[in-house]
Amino acid sequence: MSTSTSSRKLTLDDIVDARAYERERDTLRARVIDLKSRRRLSLGHIVTITFENRETMRHQIQEMARAEKLFTDEAIQEELDIYNPMVPEPGQLCATVFIELTNDEQMKVWLPKLVGVERSFVFRLADGSEVRSITEEQHASQLTRPDVTAAVHYIRFEFTPEQVAAFGGDAGTVILAIDHPNYGEEIELLPATVAELRGDLLP
Repeated sequence: MSTSTSSRKLTLDDIVDARAYERERDTLRARVIDLKSRRRLSLGHIVTITFENRETMRHQIQEMARAEKLFTDEAIQEELDIYNPMVPEPGQLCATVFIELTNDEQMKVWLPKLVGVERSFVFRLADGSEVRSITEEQHASQLTRPDVTAAVHYIRFEFTPEQVAAFGGDAGTVILAIDHPNYGEEIELLPATVAELRGDLLP
């Protein structure tokens, strides 16, 4: 992870008030939908992962403030404290994992079977190295249980400088896998996704 003193984290100045947000909401929403189309991956039939960045998290906070009618700096700061850990610094990737279950029966079957899935994501790079997911600490106590998992998880990946250099470009293919004992899947990242995520990893 970078030790640079400059940070990508959001501040109160990045979050506009309700009227200003209404004026830009449609434009921002369209931009984030386009952005997420390159940052969202499906792994098998029930797991999707979306890689977050400063813009997706700003949109999340603006939408939360709009829905919950948060108008004070104190209320907005609480949201910033919740979501800023999901803004990656150079050398990091941050992601939201969704277990896409549509009914109670599926949840009864899958959520106990997938305990520990948040630690089962692995990037496999062309140089032979692997980078395994880490549970985002701020959310772990709420989402990690011994007998049943949650349908949403927040994770991150920490890359060494050598692994950043091996991530895509001329370095070769990038594979994202899940190696959970009850759910094994992998996908090769498309060039557009590799380019997006390299933007997160590089200073």
